[in-house]
Amino acid sequence: MPEALILWPEQPGLSMAVALTAIVLAMYGARAPAHRMIQGLARAINQGCKLTAEAIMRLHDRLAARNREVLLASGMEDTERQIEQEFTRISDAVERDLSKYPALHRQLADQVQRIDEDYQKATETPPMPESWASTLSAAGELAERSGNATVAAKAVDALRVGIEGAHQEAMDEYRDSSRKRHETLSKMVPAWRSMDQTLTRVEKSVEGIFERSNHLDDLMEKYRGIAAKSDAAERQLASSAFTQFFIAGTVLVIALLGGFINFQLIALPMSEMVGATSRLGSMPTSDVAALVIILIEVTMGLFLMEALRITRLFPVIGRLDAPTRRRMAWAAFSLLVILASIEASLAYMRDVLAADRAALTQTLAGVSAERPEFMWIPAVGQMVMGFILPFALTFVAIPLESFVHSARSVGGQMVVGLLRGTAFGVGLFGFAADHAGKWAKNLYDVVIFLPIRIEEAIRESRQGESVVEIRTPKRTTA
Repeated sequence: MPEALILWPEQPGLSMAVALTAIVLAMYGARAPAHRMIQGLARAINQGCKLTAEAIMRLHDRLAARNREVLLASGMEDTERQIEQEFTRISDAVERDLSKYPALHRQLADQVQRIDEDYQKATETPPMPESWASTLSAAGELAERSGNATVAAKAVDALRVGIEGAHQEAMDEYRDSSRKRHETLSKMVPAWRSMDQTLTRVEKSVEGIFERSNHLDDLMEKYRGIAAKSDAAERQLASSAFTQFFIAGTVLVIALLGGFINFQLIALPMSEMVGATSRLGSMPTSDVAALVIILIEVTMGLFLMEALRITRLFPVIGRLDAPTRRRMAWAAFSLLVILASIEASLAYMRDVLAADRAALTQTLAGVSAERPEFMWIPAVGQMVMGFILPFALTFVAIPLESFVHSARSVGGQMVVGLLRGTAFGVGLFGFAADHAGKWAKNLYDVVIFLPIRIEEAIRESRQGESVVEIRTPKRTTA
């Protein structure tokens, strides 16, 4: 306790008791204003938190509506692109496989009909001529009646022999023509198989078109759902955006690790080229040069993917005509080849520098330097890595596009969730402040409980006396 508040320095206990009594009496006297102040402060904090939570929820609603519009617009654009690609593929398949189908169908039908007719003719069994059979029967009866020695019998027998010979010759000719027809049909078997394979390919092409048509129907159904702004379409697009975000992020992390390996391959030889003591700010100039080369390779890969219409990060490149984009693609590819060759040479130089440093260290240590027998194997491996990694980094454009497009939706959803949590936290703080005000009022009364109890006792005694006076009747004088 400060010395100024000690009334009797020789009696600190009494002084403290008097001071506490004075404080309690002062607090008792200011009880009503203190209660109003505590209640007003708690109410002000509660109302401020409520207004803040309402403002945050309004911002949350606007941002959620904006995210919904962006998500549906992005989904509609992506679906339109897929529908356009499916139509293009169906058109190419029809033009490639079915453009000559009518003429091919007519040709195949004619050939099949002709082969069928020839086959039917070749397999028919010739009937026995009825006129020849009756003639032979009549000739035999006449020969039996006239006897074998007569001239008529000899004539009839000669006639029968002639008829049988003619019939045998006809049968031989028929068998010979049938054999030739079968030979012709056997020669047409490869043509028949070729036609069958052609029809099979056409059938597969038609089935592929039907499958693409079914997929196109699914895309159209999805497009109608997005156009109608249904909740199911929004949930599906949100789930797809989260999936693409995490997958693309994982691939980008892998690409960053590949870029780090690429950096390690060329950082050491770059220090020999630009100087190991030169610095650009807090970084060595060699490291900056190596990073610039890697970033240029990534940029050329982006331009190559854009020129090939694989990605669409730069609408300006997509609006160029086909010859210009083709020239741009060749230019980007040529620069990539040049940079890859430079990296391969730098990787080889790195292996040579590392070997020279190891030999120098051994020489300074007094050990005879010996070069490994198969030193060329790691050198070749580093050169191959230095040449391949720039082309591998080219494909970073594909996950980068997915990451950029999905990050807008995912980031919006995360901000919406953060705003919702903030609004809940602010509202909870206001609720806690309101109850803290009530708790502070009760705590205030606990400190000055003795004067309050005295006041309550006096009030109760006064109320008891007033009740007794009311119940006691007044005596009248005689």
